Formats: sequence, C-alpha cells, structure tokens
Amino acid sequence: MNNIVFIHILRFLFLVLFQTIVCSNINFLGYINPYIYVLFILLYPITNNRLLFIFISFLLGLSVDVFLDSGGTHAAASIAIAYIRPLFLKFSFGAVYEYHAVKFSNTDFSQRLVYFLMLIFIHHFILFSLVVFDQNELLLIIKQTFYSGIFTLLLCLLLTTLFSNKKT
Repeated sequence: MNNIVFIHILRFLFLVLFQTIVCSNINFLGYINPYIYVLFILLYPITNNRLLFIFISFLLGLSVDVFLDSGGTHAAASIAIAYIRPLFLKFSFGAVYEYHAVKFSNTDFSQRLVYFLMLIFIHHFILFSLVVFDQNELLLIIKQTFYSGIFTLLLCLLLTTLFSNKKT
C-alpha cells in the first residue's frame, strides 16, 4: 500500500512541476496551452476516499495557482471536475465502474477518450470562464477551451498510452 501512495505522490509532484516549468511556457498562437496536471485527477483511483480526493485535487490546483500566480482559478476548476468525476466515470465505463473495477490501462481507447474529453473540456471551460470572467467574451472562452482542450487531450492520451501497464 505504501508503494501506491508513493507513486501518487510522485505523480502529483511530477505533474505540478511539468505543468509549471514546461507546459505553462507553451503559448502556441497566443491562446493554446496544455494543462497536463488534470491527468492526476483523471487517473486517480476510484476506490479511495472521495473527500480526500477532492482535497488532494484542491491542493493540486492550488499548487499550480501558486506557481503560475493565477488567483485560484486552477483550484476551482480542479475541485469542480473532482466533484463531478463519478458521474462521468459511470457514463463512460458503466457496469465496470459500478463494481469499482476500472483500470485505465485495461479500458478501451474509446471509453478513455470519451472520459478524458468530457472532463478536460469541463475543466478548461470553468478555468477560462474564471480567467476571462466576462460574459461578453464568450467566444474567446469557447475558443480557448476548444484549442487548449484538444492539445491537453492529445497529450493526456499520448502519456497514458506510453506509460500504460497493459499486458499484450
């Protein structure tokens, strides 16, 4: 059990550092940034304590906020997707989620794609809505959500494919 906790701590630290050092400096075409740290929330085990998970998601978002000086927007978006994640797990994985038998390395690519796509776009929409915070700039929010969401989705799928423990 301690090995699993250690792996999650390393994943947490790596994703925060990778986000703040590498991904936050990618500003392609002025508004395309990957937010790879959401991968921690997406891949967190479903059998653990939900309240602890929401608190850890808050710490993840707060850590990114501290490094990027973004005023709590990442923490708010992280808490939101951590809170609604069970609904999307049930939608994407169905009965497998009901029995808490979801292992992301053993799921179909299409199920993983739908799950990642929905939560990443919700995260990005909340994040950019809080960053812009102007209803007159809805087109800008949607554009940033779409392009950054696609970039983040591709990176998350690439990383989970490269580092999966699937036995073939």
